[in-house]
Parts: sequence; C-alpha cells; structure tokens
Amino acid sequence: MTTSSAPNTGTVQRDDVLTEIAQRVLWTSTAIVHHANRIRPNPSGLKVGGHQASCASMVSIMTELWFEQLRPGDRVSVKPHAAPVLHAINYLLGDLDADHLPRLREFGGLQSYPSRTKDPDTVDYSTGSVGIGATAPIWGAIARRYVTTAFGTAGTGRQYSLVGDAELDEGAVWEAILDSSVGELGEIVWIVDMNRQSLDRVVPNIAAPRLEAMFTAAGWQVITVRWGRLLDELFARPGGDALRVRITDMSNPEYQRLLRCDVDELRTRLPGEGDGATAIAALIADLDDAAVHAAIRNLGGHDLSALRAAFDTIDDTRPTVIIAYTIKGYGLPTEGHPQNHSSLLSVEQFAELGAQMGEDPSKPWHRFPDDSPAGRVCEATAAHTRREPTPEPEKLAVPADVGRTPTAVSTTQAALGRTLLDLTRQAPDVARRIITVSPDVSSSTNLAGWLNKVGVWSPTERHDWFDDDRDTLMHWRERPTGQHMELGIAETNLVGLIGELGATWSRWGEPLLPIGVLYDPFVERALEPWSYGIYAGGQSILVGTPAGVTLAPEGGAHQSIKTPSIGLEQPGCVSYEPAFAVDVEWTLLDCLAHLGRPGGRSAYLRLSTRPVEQTLAAVPTDPSARERRRRQVVAGGYTLRRTENPVVTIVAVGAMVTDALDSAHRLSQMDIECDVVVITSPGLVFEAWQSRRGQGDAPTWILDQIFPADRATPIVTVLDGHPHTLSFVPTINRVTSIALGVSQFGQSGSLEDVYRLHGIDSDAIVRAALDLIA
Repeated sequence: MTTSSAPNTGTVQRDDVLTEIAQRVLWTSTAIVHHANRIRPNPSGLKVGGHQASCASMVSIMTELWFEQLRPGDRVSVKPHAAPVLHAINYLLGDLDADHLPRLREFGGLQSYPSRTKDPDTVDYSTGSVGIGATAPIWGAIARRYVTTAFGTAGTGRQYSLVGDAELDEGAVWEAILDSSVGELGEIVWIVDMNRQSLDRVVPNIAAPRLEAMFTAAGWQVITVRWGRLLDELFARPGGDALRVRITDMSNPEYQRLLRCDVDELRTRLPGEGDGATAIAALIADLDDAAVHAAIRNLGGHDLSALRAAFDTIDDTRPTVIIAYTIKGYGLPTEGHPQNHSSLLSVEQFAELGAQMGEDPSKPWHRFPDDSPAGRVCEATAAHTRREPTPEPEKLAVPADVGRTPTAVSTTQAALGRTLLDLTRQAPDVARRIITVSPDVSSSTNLAGWLNKVGVWSPTERHDWFDDDRDTLMHWRERPTGQHMELGIAETNLVGLIGELGATWSRWGEPLLPIGVLYDPFVERALEPWSYGIYAGGQSILVGTPAGVTLAPEGGAHQSIKTPSIGLEQPGCVSYEPAFAVDVEWTLLDCLAHLGRPGGRSAYLRLSTRPVEQTLAAVPTDPSARERRRRQVVAGGYTLRRTENPVVTIVAVGAMVTDALDSAHRLSQMDIECDVVVITSPGLVFEAWQSRRGQGDAPTWILDQIFPADRATPIVTVLDGHPHTLSFVPTINRVTSIALGVSQFGQSGSLEDVYRLHGIDSDAIVRAALDLIA
C-alpha cells in the first residue's frame, strides 16, 4: 500500500487556477440541483431530488481527473449521485449547452444518474444500479483489449471508476475484483470517495485499513490519499505526531461532529482527553481561526496536490485503487451533517453560498472568459481530451439459414454449439466476431466443440498442458485471440462482460457478437446487471440452458419457473424458446443479425436438455415453404399440426411440443380434431397483439397466420414455465382456455414424474382439452 501526501512545493499557480475551476464546478453542480428543486415550476409539489452533498465530496477528485489526468482514450464511470458534477464539467468544457443545466430530472432533460444513451453530453458509462456501473469499466477494459488484439482499432487508455465508499458494500463489486482475470488489467483505476457516510448516517465501521487489505489481497495496488498539504505541514510541527494519532484514531462520527463545530468549540474538542491533548492544544493555539477551521477539513480527497501525487504513482501493470478521504458536502452549509445525503440547500443557504463564492444566484450559469487563465485551461483540456468520432460499425452479413435440417433425436441445447460451428464454415467473417462467455459451465452447456475450434481468451498466451492427453476432449487453449471467455462462478460478472462486449460497436466502431451461456435458473440472479447493460446500450445474447423442470433429476432450485416471463418483459430484448434444433438455428442467426449496430437489440434464448425427435418439426422441403416457416419461427410462432375442422387448439412452447403432439394424436383417436401451434417467442406474439389493439407498432401478420379468426377454438396453453406467460393468447380471438405450466418449486425425479407433478404431461393436456369442449 502507498500513502500519498501533498508535496510542500509544486505548481502553486496551476493549483490556484484549478482551485478556481473546482469552485465553479461546485457552484454549477449545486445550482443544477437547486434549480430543479427550488426554481423550476413544480405543480405536483413532489420532491425532484438530487444530491448536492454527494456531488461536493467529488468536486476536487473530478476536477483533478478531468483537467490534469484524462487522455482521449480514457473512459470514466462516475458514481451515480455525482452526475451534476459531470454535467458541470462538460458544460465548462463546451460539451453541454447551458439550456440543459436547468433541466435535471425533467422529462427529456438531464437524467437522474449518468446515462450513455439518454444524456445529451458525453457519458462513458451509465451508472445508477449500485455496484454495477462501478464494475463496468473492468469489463470495458477486457472488451477494449479484445478489439485491439483482434481488429487493432481500440487504442489504449485507462478505465476509471469513481466509487462511493458505501457502494463497496455491494457484493457485485467484490465478485468483479476477485475474478482471476482482473489482476492482469493494469488500465483499471478506481477512486473511492471515502466520505464515510451512507444515506442515513455516518457509518461507524467503514475502515479504510480493512478495504486496503481486501484490495491488496486481490492483487491491486492501493494508494491512500488521507491528508492534504496543510495537515501534512502541521504534522511536521511540535505536537504534530499527537494530532495525527488523534485524528487517525477517532471514530468516524466523532470526526464528522467536529465539522459542525464553530472554531471555539473546535479548539476545545479537537485535543481530546488522551496523552497528546496538551501538545495538540499548544499546536492549534498558534493557529488563527481560519487555519484551525481549514485544517480539520484538509483531507487528501480535496487537495489537488495530494491527488496529483497519487495519480503519479499509479502502476499500470496491475489494477489500482486510490482511497481518497473526503467530506460529504465539502464547502456547503450542509458539510458533514449525518443526514445530508439528499438534503437540499434552502434558498437562503444557496444565496449565502453564492455570496461566499462571488456568484449571482439569479444568473448561475456561466463559463470562464476565453482570455482568463481558467478559460484557457478549459479550452486546452477540451482540446486535449477530444475524441475522434466513432466510425460507423461494419455491417455484418449474418446468414438467415445455414440449410441444416436435423433428422435425429437431439436437444435445443446441443443445437447452440452446432450452429456456432456451422457459422465458422459458412460465415467466417461473422463467426470471428462471436465471443461466448460462461461461468465455468462450458462443457455442460454443449460448447466444447466451439471452444476447441476458437480457443479461450486470455490477456497472455498460456501453455495447455493437456493438449497431448488423448483422454481430454475439451482443450483449454488460452491466447489473446481466443473467442471464449470464462469467468468464475459469478453470473453478475458474466452479464457485465457481455454488456460491454456488446457496446464496442458504439465505442470504437467494431461490432462484437457476445453470447453469454449460463444455467437458466440463474438468469434471475444475473437479471439486474444484464438489464443495466441493455439500458447502457450493450447488445448481447443471453442463453439460459438447461431450462425448466425438464432438468428433472436436478430438482428444486435448479429448475426455472419464472424465466419465460422475464424474457417477455425485459425491455430492449427479444426472447425465444425454440422447440426444435432448426428453430434454434433460425432464431440465433436472427438475434446475431440484430447485434452490434444502431437500433440493435439484445436477445434471450431459453434452451432445453430434453431429447426431441427432430423429424417432428416437419420442416418443408420446398425452399419457399421453408423460408415461410423460418420467417414464422423468427416472428414468434407457427402452426405445426393443422386439421380440417379443429375443435380445440393446443399452444405449446419449447420442450412441450412432444407432449402437445402426443396429446393431439390421442384426441384424434377420440374423433376430436386438434391443431397444434408452437410459440417460439411469447413476447413477440404479445407485442403483435398489443399492436393490433393500437398499443404499439410491431408487425401483426403473425397473428393472422397462427391464430386466424375463422379457425378460433378453445385453447390449451402449455409450457415448461409459469402458465401466466401465455395467458394472453386466448384473448386474441376471445376463446375459452386452460393454462398449464409450472407454478411450484420442483422436485427431483424422472421426466414423467416431474411433468405429472406439475400437470404438464400428455394426460394433463388431454384432460384440459376435454374439459374445454365438454
């Protein structure tokens, strides 16, 4: 661990200019929140919100970072509550018009938290979900390295995360820090805003030494910036050692209370009652009131020289964390108050702040004059950090159909790996941009063949000691060009990585096609960070396999129930649950074609380990008829069994197609004609139905082909998931229905036993059909 202190000598004039800029950043960020809450008309009377104190603690750190350290290739993830500081800096650099500053949290205005896709100024990483935005630069670093290695276009640059200390309570943070691949990413730099406050209180047990030890154990360089120049000078005087011990050893709440004291009370309280009290009292007795007031606030996170010294000691061969001690609300009337997290300055307090800073509260927005020292620094910084426009991403020619028609017994899970291998032969330019990611389940999700073909990604090449072992079927050849990335067993890391891999088209103009593969029950564990990635513009494919209670022997928590509705409900995403191997091929290819481009989308595929006789798919042999079927599969569904005069229709999803066909056959033996419709995407069919009713603009033609009004009959819906997923289907033609599915925790057993338990077997389907037509 390195402890960084401010030097006694240095570029004093430069610091004076940066201090002036920092004061303007503090004023502007505070005014952004103030205007949204105190000035802008608010007919509802509801609090608009904002975090003036959380912004204030970051001002010096962000000023030093932007105006001294950043290079064009660097990227920064800004802690959510410091969004106004980012906007204030972007305004001073000419990247944001003043018209936007009064519009924080207004419809169409500046977002509550930094957003790559919704804010009008430059935002490198969306933040807001605690811990998720903080770790995004780790996965962004891997994505940049991969693009540079494979295509040579992403350049270099550090990936910064500005993190609140309370955010380190989030488990996702430590899952990312501890992943073995992260220790080799020297471009990662985290800066922890160590203000020791959370939303409700001063946190008594946030201890920097413990955090330092945890980061060190993970292989990170740790730099602690605790004191500023004034305190360092006082520590060197007689009584200084006692003062250092006193401030270091006091609890966080006691220190925060000192910030609320006037100078006379501070002179009384600061010495304490320990052995060094007399020496401390003598030391501060020689200081004037302004020096005493400034000294207790002179932490390293607010001292530009100390911060600069910390940046100068970064070791770019491994990740670095800078722990910068700060004060929440630094420079504001709410400074150090235990409940200042979301408190707002009153109109009177804002006016007093303006008077202290020489600012006019009625005219809060203004840049520095071009010919002033601060104006010249802003102009030079804007020029120095300016990036070249991102080139248009290459348009990838993803084939719609590779022409395979499986005839044997197979699973949809196995079809995933087979389709990927087919692409390496039939569309190598597309295949070379595919990257698969899994959390230690490559072999059990049928990716072994693909992995053997393309190799495993590693920052450096590593020898495969089992390459000559004849009994080893899956070879782990690690190299920087490998197209499979395997993380530890942490689903949050997996979806964070595919989100950033899926954003390379917008960062560097190089599209990647990331596919994350994990057990379907754990999609719920990964949902928030994956949803964050989609919100932030990352386009990826998530494959949940094996899915459902069809994984019968595993039982309980290894059987997914709610995931079909997750796919239906997730914005920015299309979901599929293919029934046959050819359905996997067609849907996967279509999903790949929508990645890595403006207006693209993510996808979720739910696959099964249930062996299915592939001839049941009855894929047409005529090319035009085959293409019609493919278009229906991609649009959301198709009719698999069509009778002349149906009296009931079975609507099935995925693995249930075998039971649906078996039930239809049994009903026909009772002279009950039955159609079978396969839904490949409940979400797309639902969107078509909403659009038909004027609630969207999705195409509706698929409804006429699979649910024509002149063939409307009572419907039995069945899927290996919660039955409400298909509960809308009978409303398309307003028919009676029974919904079969899984609504309880699973049990271990044979497939027959488990299906019978949940009432989704052939017997249950036949009974439901008979009940409907009785």
